[in-house]
Amino acid sequence: MFGMAANVGEEEATVSLVDVLEEDEELENEASAVLGGSDSEKCSYPEGYVKRQALYACNTCTPKGGEPAGICLACSYKCHEGHDLFELYTKRNFRCDCGNDKFGEMECKLYADKEKVNSGNKYSHNFFGLYCTCDRPYPDPEDEAPDEMIQCIVCEDWFHGRHLGCVVPDCVELQEMICESCMNKTAFLWNYAAHIAVPPMTKVSPCKGEEDVKVEVENDEEEKKINNEKPKSSADEKVQVNGTSACKRKHQEEAEGSSEEGCRLREMKASGWSRTLQGAVFWPSAWRTKLCTCTDCKVLYTDAGVSFLLDEMDTVLAYENKGKSTMQAEQAGGAEGRDPLMSALNNLNRVQQLEIIHGYNDMKTELKDFLQRFAAEGKVVTPEDIRHFFEQQQSRKRRRANTGQYYCS
Repeated sequence: MFGMAANVGEEEATVSLVDVLEEDEELENEASAVLGGSDSEKCSYPEGYVKRQALYACNTCTPKGGEPAGICLACSYKCHEGHDLFELYTKRNFRCDCGNDKFGEMECKLYADKEKVNSGNKYSHNFFGLYCTCDRPYPDPEDEAPDEMIQCIVCEDWFHGRHLGCVVPDCVELQEMICESCMNKTAFLWNYAAHIAVPPMTKVSPCKGEEDVKVEVENDEEEKKINNEKPKSSADEKVQVNGTSACKRKHQEEAEGSSEEGCRLREMKASGWSRTLQGAVFWPSAWRTKLCTCTDCKVLYTDAGVSFLLDEMDTVLAYENKGKSTMQAEQAGGAEGRDPLMSALNNLNRVQQLEIIHGYNDMKTELKDFLQRFAAEGKVVTPEDIRHFFEQQQSRKRRRANTGQYYCS
């Protein structure tokens, strides 16, 4: 779903061979990572609410105006082949809906004994092919602006970068994002954002002089739960911060290195560091390990419905790594049964199999050699070059046919 639209100028656009090969490899790796973590043969329904899986929505069976529903990878292949599907990337804690009451008379071909409704599933406009605060499809035929789509790790909706209310930092693929709406619903996360989010936090107090500086501290419900105190009076809502030349480092060390007996969140609130409470927030790698795990904070996460933030294996990156490992293990073990090409070859006789494999290997080798010449010379590949290559392929194929070449078993 991460994608960047391309601007097209008046002249014919050209790309280098390196760009083509890198993009192709990136797309292949991404597909393997997302799909490799899900089973393409068996419906995931018996597994219950799966921790994370690749999901799809069927516009043919559950169009906009009806009940939203999600289907697993296997059902998208076996039960909804040829249908108009929306790719939802991945969702957490979801159970396959295929064949339940939302699909009318249609039954799941892979697992028939399903409950009428999966009450634990959460749905959004994504299940009707709509995304972001602009409530538009992706790709959007009416949107010519180059932009990328980024997923919020809490609501799992996808947003255009320009609609996040902030500047999207570089290397966004290495980070996680929480949209402004979800930040406001879990207001205590703003305290973490002031200390560990990307870009670096800003300080309300100047932290330059030797005099005391008064800093406002938010008196919200989460603070009352953490501190186990009665509501403070307005006079108590001030905290004195002694400003010194080393205070920035001191507060950061206290926030990141608090003792196990203390509450890290409470210390962050008392540090005086603040951040503008608007716009999406981007988080660096391994930021979840810096969240406080004291008893009171765990209750806070549960009440806010974000306990999954304490699970490092909840991340999409962890899921993708699992998918890559699964694919590599299958390839190393010779697990060819799930490969569509191998399945098709198994239905052919030995002679046909050898002919196809021979032709494929020939074309692969020749295409690689052909393109490597362009890469070595730093040239771009034009449509005429590609046409010339396949004309040569057809010419060689005709010569082999005329000579009566064949392969015996």
